[in-house]
Amino acid sequence: MNTPNDTDRPLMTDRAALLRQRARALRAGHADVLHRIAADEIEDRLSEINRSFTRPAVVTGFPDFWAARFPQARVVGDEPLLDLQPGAHDLVIHAMALHWAEDPVGQMVQCRRALSEDGLFIAVCFGGQTLHEARAALAEAEAEVTGGLSPRVLPMGEIRDMGGLLHRAGLALPVADLLSQRASYRDLLHLARDLRAMGEGNAMAARLRRPTGRAVFARAAALMARHHPDRDDPSRVATSFDLVFLTGWAPSATQQKPLRPGSARHSLANALNDLRTKT
Repeated sequence: MNTPNDTDRPLMTDRAALLRQRARALRAGHADVLHRIAADEIEDRLSEINRSFTRPAVVTGFPDFWAARFPQARVVGDEPLLDLQPGAHDLVIHAMALHWAEDPVGQMVQCRRALSEDGLFIAVCFGGQTLHEARAALAEAEAEVTGGLSPRVLPMGEIRDMGGLLHRAGLALPVADLLSQRASYRDLLHLARDLRAMGEGNAMAARLRRPTGRAVFARAAALMARHHPDRDDPSRVATSFDLVFLTGWAPSATQQKPLRPGSARHSLANALNDLRTKT
């Protein structure tokens, strides 16, 4: 992924195309089921924390949905420069947009700066094996039919790599975990229509700028049906959506600190020997 100083690297995201797709999805009736799952999960996680957050903020490409779910929050767009004031919030949620960021670490750093001491950062975005079935089918079909490849599905970060971004952003007590969802569709074209309704169509800067031949989609649909049938209804196809959750805290002197390696007073071997002796 690119950072603002990587001027020699091509951009990953066509920002104007992404905004057009989001606007089109909203006009048509946003398919927000994965946003609802993400919001429910965040609310559950917040309920398990013994703290009240009174100055929340949400960063998202779909402000109306997230403003309704977090009505007390300041909701801002996922622009490269976030409209957040330093130290103004005790909770910042980056909601379903980080996977499109050219500079995800930069987004996290800005969120950290917007947090007061010991404030909480939570991000949720697509990652892991999201849409790996469609990616494989489209790549194989395009190679067979045209002899070439073009980017069609956004590259998704692996959870281990994405968790490392929290440390790079200066957040303490980092945690990364994944919620995997399986979805069933009539066919690949049904999936493509749903992605457009989510505002998650192909907005990559290097995407093919001319219409794709029907033969490519027909072959990809056949491959998808052959290799990824729905277990409950083999006439349909199944695909994966992985929601990655990233959690970290603005540093504070009152937070627990991990022990330095080698600082333990007793070894595991000695503890096991003591246990055997007692039993």
